[in-house]
Amino acid sequence: MYATSSYNKNAKIFYRPIEAALRWCNLMDYETQILESAPSWPITLKTIFPQWPCLHTNIEKIYDAIHHGELMYGCLGISVPSGAKVDPLQLTIRHNDLKLWMLLYHPDQRPSFLFENVPNDKVPINIDSYLTLQADRDALQLKLKENEQIYQSLLKDLQAIGLEKEEISQLLNTKKPVSDRSEIVYLNIIGALLNLFLDQSPAGNPLSVFKSQSAIVDAVIARYSEVPGLGKRTLDEKFAAANRSLKKNK
Repeated sequence: MYATSSYNKNAKIFYRPIEAALRWCNLMDYETQILESAPSWPITLKTIFPQWPCLHTNIEKIYDAIHHGELMYGCLGISVPSGAKVDPLQLTIRHNDLKLWMLLYHPDQRPSFLFENVPNDKVPINIDSYLTLQADRDALQLKLKENEQIYQSLLKDLQAIGLEKEEISQLLNTKKPVSDRSEIVYLNIIGALLNLFLDQSPAGNPLSVFKSQSAIVDAVIARYSEVPGLGKRTLDEKFAAANRSLKKNK
């Protein structure tokens, strides 16, 4: 799982904040007690476990880093864009993201579950390594933000034309046969919307964030992957038919 010389029994692919905090405090011997007695919220730890102030302090550091965009996080091990809402009980941090954050923001800390029990004086961090790690982190965060902007823009566009998720599902699940005339109307609407998304204003400014039809397909799949009929092959076919129909009926 990791490039290590020996098996690290305390390491996991991802951690809940409380799991990361107790490992950071070297409280693995009390993990069961802590997880059974304390919920995820850091404010309760000071009251429940006053004998371990480190636990409360470290989990507050983790939540603060998440809140300020310094530490990437996810839902049940799957990374999400910075700022995305996640149920506190399902919020997780990947091992590699936690290790990178520790190197960048707490370079004096070497918890064994992240650094394989390597002594502090055996893990030097020079300025080049630091800048490289920071650049990698910034690039990942920028990519996540760009994806989130695309998703949000698509959602606003769909809502603006009245095609919300529930309405799409109802349209796809209808049992009534579609007449030839109705199909032409639907195709023309789709074709017009495609051209609108990819067109420019008289001043030369793009009317949407989408630069190509494939970008629209990718965004629809990412947002509505669970909706029947919105697979890549179907979208490509319908979009092609819509473009042909619009040109034919202009």
